[in-house]
Amino acid sequence: MKKISATFRCVLHGSFRKHFDEIKRVHKLFTQAGIEVLAPEFSDIKHFENGFAMLETDRAVDQRMIELLYLHHLKRLGENGFSYFVNPNGYIGKSAAYELGIAQVSNVSCFFKHKLDDHPAYLHKNSVIKPEHLVEYIQEHGKLPQPKINKKEKEIHKLWSELMVPGSVVAVGGIIEHTSDKKEKEILLVKTHKWKGRYSVVGGKVKRNERLQDALLREVKEETGLNASIGRHICTFDQIKNSGYYMSGIQHIFVDQVVGVQSKRVKLNEEAQEYLWIPAKIALKELLIEPNARHTLELYSRIMAVK
Repeated sequence: MKKISATFRCVLHGSFRKHFDEIKRVHKLFTQAGIEVLAPEFSDIKHFENGFAMLETDRAVDQRMIELLYLHHLKRLGENGFSYFVNPNGYIGKSAAYELGIAQVSNVSCFFKHKLDDHPAYLHKNSVIKPEHLVEYIQEHGKLPQPKINKKEKEIHKLWSELMVPGSVVAVGGIIEHTSDKKEKEILLVKTHKWKGRYSVVGGKVKRNERLQDALLREVKEETGLNASIGRHICTFDQIKNSGYYMSGIQHIFVDQVVGVQSKRVKLNEEAQEYLWIPAKIALKELLIEPNARHTLELYSRIMAVK
């Protein structure tokens, strides 16, 4: 078997009572391929207590402590980390179901041997994959399979994604400039329902393991259909309480940059309802602009004034 060069880590989940031998087999398969299995640390089952498997390597007696120590391994997974659920015939059991919920809201990539039969959790299109096939994919591509969404499940995927509750959200925004012969550049602003009909800049949240510039280029393409190039950095700022931002209770970190485009032919997606090409100074004087975008636009205007 070909060894994987990059560092990949995983946590295995499943019913130790029903599928202990299969979990051990997957543990061995991943380990031999070069995937570091953080948990479980394999040993024999010492005994069962209230349906909960107690291993020889367990460093605690309290079942709650054992479970929490197990879940803390999720924090150590890192960039190429994932959870793998060994669930023959679709069964994962109560403890693994709890672990699945924690892993999903923690934005950990989750993969499953079989489609879930005893749990109503949402699984994206390519998350059900045999352990051998997952190893082959990682060996061939050097990365984890990226989520694929069934067209009929876009709304379900959106609701599932919104359940993620990170300690902070990193978002990118772009002052989109159109390159032309005009002395005063025109910028693109969009009117969005997220800001109660006020104008804002194009942007959005950075995905897991995505670079800031890649995220901004993706957002510009998705929201406007425009191909862009990254320009200068304008500002980075954060807000926590009473920011007026449409997701409350989370620290928001904004990274805003200038973005250059060659075309003004915008094709909006569902996130915005209208768009406008306009000089920045006029926009600041005449338009109702949401606070974060106005902050960035004011800084942009000052930069342009000293050029």
